[in-house]
Amino acid sequence: MDVSSRKLGLDRLDPRGQRVLMRVDYNVPLDKERRITDDTRITATLPSLNSILERGGSIVLMSHLGRPKGAPDPQYSLRPVADRLAELLAVPVRFAADAGGPDSAAQAQRLMPGEILLLENLRFSPGETANDPAFAAALAQLGHVYVNDAFGAAHRAHASTAAVAGHFDRRYAGLLMEKELQYLGTLLERPPRPFVAVLGGAKIKGKVEVIRSLLQRVDTLLLGGGMIFTFFKVRGLSVGASLLDTESLDVAREIVNQVRGGKAQFVLPEDVVVSTEFGEQGERKTVLATDIPDGWQGLDIGPRTVARFRDILADARAIFWNGPVGVFELSPFAAGTRAVGEAVARATRGGALSVVGGGDSVAALNQLGLARDVSHVSTGGGASLEFMAGLELPGVTALSDA
Repeated sequence: MDVSSRKLGLDRLDPRGQRVLMRVDYNVPLDKERRITDDTRITATLPSLNSILERGGSIVLMSHLGRPKGAPDPQYSLRPVADRLAELLAVPVRFAADAGGPDSAAQAQRLMPGEILLLENLRFSPGETANDPAFAAALAQLGHVYVNDAFGAAHRAHASTAAVAGHFDRRYAGLLMEKELQYLGTLLERPPRPFVAVLGGAKIKGKVEVIRSLLQRVDTLLLGGGMIFTFFKVRGLSVGASLLDTESLDVAREIVNQVRGGKAQFVLPEDVVVSTEFGEQGERKTVLATDIPDGWQGLDIGPRTVARFRDILADARAIFWNGPVGVFELSPFAAGTRAVGEAVARATRGGALSVVGGGDSVAALNQLGLARDVSHVSTGGGASLEFMAGLELPGVTALSDA
């Protein structure tokens, strides 16, 4: 029985004549002109929105955007999101200049069936991140039932994900939330075998618990990205001028010791692409992991490692990937991440279950045009990592059991 089947879903909600208060994750990237550069998180919520609107409900949407300092800040306004959502839904989207204030209260009261209202950025109030009961109570007044479709914010105990839920008898998972819990829950509880995880990114810090958890669940853990150099260091290798997470040396040592007594295969790169500087202008060469020269920094996995990763992923029946394995935003160091993305897509086409977990790995997939070639692209980087670490997510815990 998977995690999603244990939570009350939208199929159990009759929204007719109901005003649905719905938490979404519209924390989208904006350029300097405040134009949305990637609307993936908005389009991901459309099935839930359409399900409610088409069945005669109205919706009050709430989200955060960026990290404003608990006060209104025009650069973090959700107005561009309201405009984009109106285009996608082909219906008007009302916009409230506050969240939980007089404007949102007045506009919510006037909503008719089939209409939708987006509140201004929740984090313009300090009560949101403080999980403040008074702020949560003000938000709760805006709806008759509560739906959470913001998996990307489910690992935060904030007013809109945790405290507000206590004001409702029935708290539903949106369709996106259900999908996230279904895919990640399958990997966590009953993955097809062999189960291979690929972890990249710069630092071990923030991924310690997920590494420990995965080592107990996967058949093979492949490591790439900047974090590999901390493991090289504890194995007595020289890392030159490569990124070193000095705060995590003891933790890396513990993980290496855990691997020695465990069943999972722990695979570090055999070779790396190094450069004299961080950028595209430096001198570059490929060296063995044991031969990184002084003053050079590793910025991608090398061809031997690519070949090994590719072979292991080809046999996988379940794959979890989080984090690029090199500095993929610089073209000379994108080959490793491209190869991993292509290998994951190829395995998926061959029947493997694949989940790519949020953040930079999703950006890499989109850049490679491979997002449609994996089973599921998670909308939550931090949330997917905490879920795979076996940690409790406050936003999920707050939902009603089915």
